[in-house]
Amino acid sequence: MTMKHFGPTKLEATLIPQIARQWGTPVYLHDQEYIENSCEQLLGMPNAYGLHVRYAMKANSDRTVLRVVTNKGLDLDCSSMDEAARAHAAGVPYSRMMLTTQEVPSGEERAELEEMIRAGLKYNVCSMTQFQLIADFATSNKIDLSIRVHPGAAGGGESTTRDTGSEYSCFGVHLNDVPTVKARADELGLRFTQVHVHIGSGGDPEKWRENIDRELGFVRDYFPDATTVSFGGGLKVARMPGEKQADIASLGAYAMQRIQEFKAATGRELQMEIEPGTFVVANSGHIVTRIIDKKLTNEMNFLIVDGGMELLTRPLLYGSEHPIAIVRQDGTLLSSEYDQTPAEGLKPFGIVGRCCESGDSVRLDKEGNIVPLLIAEPEIGDYVVIGGTGAYSESMSPENYNSHRKPGAVMKTRSGELVQIRKKQVREQLTQNELDVKL
Repeated sequence: MTMKHFGPTKLEATLIPQIARQWGTPVYLHDQEYIENSCEQLLGMPNAYGLHVRYAMKANSDRTVLRVVTNKGLDLDCSSMDEAARAHAAGVPYSRMMLTTQEVPSGEERAELEEMIRAGLKYNVCSMTQFQLIADFATSNKIDLSIRVHPGAAGGGESTTRDTGSEYSCFGVHLNDVPTVKARADELGLRFTQVHVHIGSGGDPEKWRENIDRELGFVRDYFPDATTVSFGGGLKVARMPGEKQADIASLGAYAMQRIQEFKAATGRELQMEIEPGTFVVANSGHIVTRIIDKKLTNEMNFLIVDGGMELLTRPLLYGSEHPIAIVRQDGTLLSSEYDQTPAEGLKPFGIVGRCCESGDSVRLDKEGNIVPLLIAEPEIGDYVVIGGTGAYSESMSPENYNSHRKPGAVMKTRSGELVQIRKKQVREQLTQNELDVKL
């Protein structure tokens, strides 16, 4: 039986050449129905006294994606003031956002931050300096704050670079400094009504459970005014076959039990908050690339495609793996790594992009060497489709490296229609902010 669909979105292979003809390659592709289903799954997570779900918009900040997510009822977690302003320009009110940032705004940016907070943005204090600078404003305007606590506990991410809770990570007010911040807040009459801890992305679910216990402990000890406890995001998705996805029902049930026990011990009801990004959009996305060349060395067969690390830098940054599908120009699906089909008649190829970097490949080992993939052999002009790219792909790409232009993006709507949601960057945009200085 010939395969016609592949991946978690059951993408029809015949759509690939259609998309390529209409919008060119490389191009990002998203699936509305998958995103909406992910939102519904999260909103149905077991909870004790209410659940608030925020989408970590750094995962994918495209305005159409933001509208799909917020229309399903998720609010936003923003990692910068520019993200907040970008979401507001997409039609999301500041009252539906929380700002969790490393920034320490001053001057015009500080004035803009204050206007955002007045308009309802929740400010998540992430350092002693941030607290000192926001305290007087919050006091005079009677604004409650959130606080991100650095727990000093390692192991929350799937790699060292994605672990945000260890002593080698700088995110949040360190637990050692919490008493100082809390004492000053008490002097000013300031309330921390939300406590937030995020220990990393894609890590062991057991670490997520440990974080729940740890966080509820210092909510009890330090934050009597807290009504919401945020356990962060980082819920693992299964991009590759054999990977185990986070069990939302199980994690929710554990959190619900612990929050109920917290009430029994303290009399306080806490609303639970989570802020996933990857879980919402990762497997909704693909990158469609075209094979532009084939090369052979003494050691490896290579396929050169027209989009690589400038579109997807996760393999180079994290050693992450993304499933590969091979589609012919006539829409025939030759092989799908995610679906592990077919199992025989495959040939090893290193798949690389156009960038002048030896690490520009979709699969690298721990030493940064290119790893060949077993695929059905394609021809020049056929398509390599990279899966699991809806999160931390276009939003995190080193765009314009080698002066390659950022590609456009397409969304497959719930009705099956294909619509362009972002145009390809034009060449003039590469230099539009450069000044013609005569030296």
